[in-house]
Amino acid sequence: MLPNSTDHTLITYFIIKGITDVPELQAPVFLLVLLIYLITFGGNMTIFLLICMDHHLHTPMYFFLANLSIVDLSSSTITLHKVLLIFITGDNRVSYLACITQMYIFASLIGHELLILAAMSYDRYVAICNPLRYHAIMNRRVCGLLCSSCYLLGCLQVLAQVVIFSGFSCYRSNEINHFFCDIIPLMKIICNDSSVLEMVLFIQGLFVITLLPFVLTMIPYGFIISAILKINSRRGKQKAFYTCSSHLMVVTLLYVTFISQYLTPPSHGSLNSKKFFSLFNTAAVPMLNPLIYSLKNRDVKSAMRRRRTFCTAM
Repeated sequence: MLPNSTDHTLITYFIIKGITDVPELQAPVFLLVLLIYLITFGGNMTIFLLICMDHHLHTPMYFFLANLSIVDLSSSTITLHKVLLIFITGDNRVSYLACITQMYIFASLIGHELLILAAMSYDRYVAICNPLRYHAIMNRRVCGLLCSSCYLLGCLQVLAQVVIFSGFSCYRSNEINHFFCDIIPLMKIICNDSSVLEMVLFIQGLFVITLLPFVLTMIPYGFIISAILKINSRRGKQKAFYTCSSHLMVVTLLYVTFISQYLTPPSHGSLNSKKFFSLFNTAAVPMLNPLIYSLKNRDVKSAMRRRRTFCTAM
């Protein structure tokens, strides 16, 4: 613990408090996080490998779903690995550079995921509203450009907050009340004036990370709902809605947790409550995504049956 001071103190490492500091809860929390991570890893890798190996799933929709699985797996790994390592090794220290790197990668992955979900909503719009030209519009080049743009914008949108944060050198403590290096708990220990960073973070979170992907996601769904309402048959409406229901569930789940976690001013709210939303966002959501898509998707379930049949025949 560093002394309270206004003097500039060189930080070489931070101390991660973890999910809980109650000794009796350490083992149950470790086992819970390990179980969640194993389910997340298994589920997302299964979806990714299934899409890669089954030619029936080589379509734009599943191309984006494969990328979503990789992003979910990456965000879960970059955040939960330290919780597991702390329990195994007892070392809760993380270097300054590693902390900044983790913060940047995690924030980038949030942008990746929200933008990929926006690309998936555009794919569903073309599939429902312009089905005859679907394969012509959503060709490999367009899908590649959309996906590359998601990754590029995700990396660029967090540069400002990382550059501003790296300029701070005065900290009240080197102890982070979180289970990974996230921007909100890091701002709590800065003893410099962080009002500029708070403003950048709020504007960036509201407009760049949230509002832009949200608008890009919801506009296609406005056209989709309008097209579904014009379908005369009830079965046709159900089929059209079924193709979007999994995606809508994931979008709703992610935005609710993200807004609860980040779109409140950093100077307000309990860190423990933000830690809860962060844990849900980084552990539960990546675990639920493959379950939502596999349980509600006939194509994925059919591909799983084909893989099982093939493995049995072998």
